[in-house]
Amino acid sequence: MTITGQKVTDELFAEARRHFSEAQVVELTAAAALENFRSKFNVALGIESQGFCILPR
Repeated sequence: MTITGQKVTDELFAEARRHFSEAQVVELTAAAALENFRSKFNVALGIESQGFCILPR
């Protein structure tokens, strides 16, 4: 869901619902969306990882 233009298919949603309750799916979706927001926000402002997660370029 974090790839621009990528859609969550009905099949993927059904698979998630097999493992998680509706409330849990909503919470997982919100958490993924928040982290996606943060990653875009941080890049736009040039905020570095502060050593928590340094990835090779």
